[in-house]
Amino acid sequence: MPGYMHPCRYCNELIPPDSNVCPMCGKVNPLGPLRCPRCRNPVRKNYKVCPSCGLNLEIACPYCGEMTFFGDYCEHCEKRLVVICPKCKTEQPPIEGKCIKCGKPLKIGGNDV
Repeated sequence: MPGYMHPCRYCNELIPPDSNVCPMCGKVNPLGPLRCPRCRNPVRKNYKVCPSCGLNLEIACPYCGEMTFFGDYCEHCEKRLVVICPKCKTEQPPIEGKCIKCGKPLKIGGNDV
């Protein structure tokens, strides 16, 4: 028996409680708390840094260049905040400047991070 429906954090439509992607708006991580991309501890949208690991949660969007909170999507252009490693093709958040899998430098907007 499925559980109660929950509102998507992006579009507020009711969706199944086990959703990894909202079936209405198509955005990832539609349920539960926002989490730090490094340590996965819960964070809030108004945090400047993660209270657990100290990661800066305000970044320049790799697509539009505007400063945004590091959630799943840019607050300005609404693109997903991920980059793809040019060597191993691993999709990852643009946080460390190097690939989390192979260690090669990441390129964001044509520049090395």
